[in-house]
Amino acid sequence: MRKDWRVGAMIGGGALLGLGIAYVLREKATPEPDYRVLASENDLQIRAYPVVMVAETAVTGPRKQALNQGYRILSDYLTAKSRPGERLPMRVPVLQDAGNPMASDPPLFDDAVEGGWRVRLTLPQDRELPAAPDGVTIIELPPRRVGVATFHGTADDNRLIAAEDRLRGWLGRHGEQCATAEPEYAFYNSPMIPPPLRRNEVLLALG
Repeated sequence: MRKDWRVGAMIGGGALLGLGIAYVLREKATPEPDYRVLASENDLQIRAYPVVMVAETAVTGPRKQALNQGYRILSDYLTAKSRPGERLPMRVPVLQDAGNPMASDPPLFDDAVEGGWRVRLTLPQDRELPAAPDGVTIIELPPRRVGVATFHGTADDNRLIAAEDRLRGWLGRHGEQCATAEPEYAFYNSPMIPPPLRRNEVLLALG
């Protein structure tokens, strides 16, 4: 009986592992914006991005809660749940920042609003995009240079702050000036991916 239990556990564990690998491979194949690496050292880079189209929404609340809420709003736009028409292909990453008013016209947030977050999804650029519903804005990000710190695992606030500090120190040693005070966060994986395999990034726009 004990042997049967062990065999069942091994089969079940193997099935879960196979499912996890399938999710990882599928998400690795999800398109992301093109970029050129201008400088690199371990998990730190300076990248040059071309024009990128994004859908964005503004939400308030704690960072993780705002990220989940914003993603649901934008996902409904991509999957045609909040608009007529066909689905758009999913892309990565999901972007989040503190709603820097300098980056939106008109600004997403009033200065008096505390706890405001902007969440963005990148969009395909090879097709006409459907009109966005209320609460979603389609914008074109101009070409830009950014510093990037990449880490894997759970993206809690402490790890995001540590990655930002590491990135700022590295950029400073390379004589780079940050164009904004607030960082941008990039998340590449769904919660179904085991934490050690998740890719997260902290981005700082450069002058």
